[in-house]
Amino acid sequence: MTTINLTTKIKAPKQIVFDASRNIDVHQQSTSKSNEVAIAGVTSGLINLNETVTWRGKHFGFYLTHKSRITAMNFNNYFVDEMEEGKFKFFKHEHFFEEENGVTIMKDKMQYETPFGIFGELFDILFLEKHLTKFLLERNRILKQVSEKQN
Repeated sequence: MTTINLTTKIKAPKQIVFDASRNIDVHQQSTSKSNEVAIAGVTSGLINLNETVTWRGKHFGFYLTHKSRITAMNFNNYFVDEMEEGKFKFFKHEHFFEEENGVTIMKDKMQYETPFGIFGELFDILFLEKHLTKFLLERNRILKQVSEKQN
């Protein structure tokens, strides 16, 4: 299993950052490089507890779909999305939000496991972990931009 941990500081109240982080439209804006689009479930606006979204995007030259459900949510502090259908053997993304002196500290903990045994592990080591880290960094850059603009 691979774990990616990121921390992003955003000069905005955590409610604004929390809502931007679960906003389907903001996510689509941040994933323009992979042409990721919400095609089923919640396809715009804010996603909430027990709701699903199915994404379709181009990664590594292939169009892939990924269906996630929000499995836990504590408003403005924490939420979790977990894969229900997709190419991973296991996928869980935890989002944490803390506020200190008007700055929100947003933490991502993404855990996943690839299929295909040793071949999946090798693909992860060579390509996937770097790809997903860059994907999250771009997402967080846009979240920061959008949230600080609303502040």
